[in-house]
Amino acid sequence: MKIRLPAVALTACLALTAVPLTATTASASIQLELPRPTGPNPVGRDILPLVDSARKDPWVPESGPRRLMVSMYYPARSATGGAAPYMTTPEAASLLQRKAPGAKIPAEVVSGTRTYARAGAPPKQGRYPVVVLSPGLGLPRASLTFLAEDLASRAYVVALVDHAYESSGTTLPDGRTITCAPLCDRPKPPEGGQAAITTSRTRDIAFVLDELTGRHPAWKNARMIAPKRIGMAGHSLGGDASAATMAVDKRVRAGVNLDGTFHPAVPLDRPFLLMGSRSDHVPGKDHTWDDGWTKMSGWKRWLTVAGTEHASFTDLSILQQAAGMSGPGVLSARRSLEITRAYVGAFFDQHLKGRQQPLLNGPSPANPEVAFHNP
Repeated sequence: MKIRLPAVALTACLALTAVPLTATTASASIQLELPRPTGPNPVGRDILPLVDSARKDPWVPESGPRRLMVSMYYPARSATGGAAPYMTTPEAASLLQRKAPGAKIPAEVVSGTRTYARAGAPPKQGRYPVVVLSPGLGLPRASLTFLAEDLASRAYVVALVDHAYESSGTTLPDGRTITCAPLCDRPKPPEGGQAAITTSRTRDIAFVLDELTGRHPAWKNARMIAPKRIGMAGHSLGGDASAATMAVDKRVRAGVNLDGTFHPAVPLDRPFLLMGSRSDHVPGKDHTWDDGWTKMSGWKRWLTVAGTEHASFTDLSILQQAAGMSGPGVLSARRSLEITRAYVGAFFDQHLKGRQQPLLNGPSPANPEVAFHNP
């Protein structure tokens, strides 16, 4: 079955690789824009600050209890209200400093990236599956906005989580922007390595789910959530956290790992999708995927995408393409994000909504970049 995928607008991006830019000319010539959501629903967004008073922050204990900023995306009744901001300007400045230090792109251009969600739009009546999204270590939650908006347009509630001190920059409700410095700039990872960070994230996600589905939910639109239909997806370490969370929290029925190594692989008995770069994740290349595959006893798929790199499964691919930082032979941001949305959306449609998806059955002529592996 041929799947039609949406285009992504990147004004003037293709010219950027050949034209030297100053900050002034960059401001005038670049307009970053996310891909338009593929589903039929308008998208609303709320910002939900959460504080876990029962737990000290594991990375900066002197900061007090664990704080999480969560962007809640949901199907809206109408596209009313202003466009939801992509990120704050301090968050954008920190992202550029850490992930694109040579880019001649002002922070205001990045923070002004066009989104499609509407801040505080009226929710559409009904109960919907919820998908929790967890970004890679050192990336802000905004790096998965392309996926959050798309899933919400396809009738999901999405909780996009920023893990404090694990992001390039997180602006708190009091206006302060905290960074990843205490964790990411250490000469060595914390005791226990990245497994310790993954374990901390499982606690973060459990707390978020408690706050969304408990007797006194923290989100004003929590009535939209179908609490028995919960999935999780993540990029890089967030993908590892998806599997680790499923191993300890039975509320999560299906999970996705986007280009993340396992620290370590865990047994899983529910549906799981592995999707990553072909250069790094073919069988025999990443032993943690080999090990994880053998420990998955439920429905599973292992997909690799030719021409992708680590950032190809995130919004960061748009920024890198605009700055001329993509490697040779790398798929365009438009195409890599199309593919990611199509397969992740199909996965959750099948396993959280019970709608069989032929796209997941095997190779598709419409998507020749995608290979199915069954070692």
